[in-house]
Amino acid sequence: MNVTFLGTGTSTGVPVVGCHCRVCTSDHPKNKRLRQSVKIEEGGRTFLIDTTPDLRLQLLRAPIPRLDFILFTHSHADHMMGLDDIRPFNFRQREPIQAYANAATARAIRRAFGYIWDDRSQIGGGKPQLEIHEVEGAFSADGIDIVPIPVLHGDWTILGFRIGKFAYITDTNGIPPSSMRLLEGVDVLALDGLRPAPPHPTHFTIGEAVEAAELIRPSQTWLIHLTHDIDHDVFDATLPEGIRLAYDGLRLELPSL
Repeated sequence: MNVTFLGTGTSTGVPVVGCHCRVCTSDHPKNKRLRQSVKIEEGGRTFLIDTTPDLRLQLLRAPIPRLDFILFTHSHADHMMGLDDIRPFNFRQREPIQAYANAATARAIRRAFGYIWDDRSQIGGGKPQLEIHEVEGAFSADGIDIVPIPVLHGDWTILGFRIGKFAYITDTNGIPPSSMRLLEGVDVLALDGLRPAPPHPTHFTIGEAVEAAELIRPSQTWLIHLTHDIDHDVFDATLPEGIRLAYDGLRLELPSL
């Protein structure tokens, strides 16, 4: 199973528009972060977690032959507003793309992209063809077993996902005990680590992410959803063994399911 980080940045991306800080003006490629998403390739299937506003650019950088399905963590703009860019896969595959989300996220997608399901709406360039499945508990998508991991994002409950021994948790400031149990035995973890400080009401700081990772105990933890407060090489060197900063284009080769 191959996991490629298409973007590792927070909602603004890095560089931040109009910012002239050291990280935003850096030439270091690991300090350039598109909005947070990953692609996963397993058993001849290719799928995405989230469709960021940067999706088109991400898939030009890291092309995929087809798109089999999408997992949505939640409905904030930086995680879903690139949905219209799945249209080329509809054109080539001549079928709807399957998508999986919890009930609240599914409702938000249907509201934000209502024209997709409006038979009266005719779009010259074509509309995305999408079938959304509301999930609660473990499910199978195209033969791949997936375990949703409910986590806190402020006063929301959103989803992380576990696929085999890989788990992906973005945008969280708390993992309930029941979800910690779902993470037992995970070997590779992608985990929200927004910034060093101060504390944030909806995201882990790096220190909080490190504490959570030490409880989950994977062999590898990759911190994601990073702000421009993080200079990659400076902060990466300070992290404990087994915990590192992810970066755009990072590709992990994991055992097949």
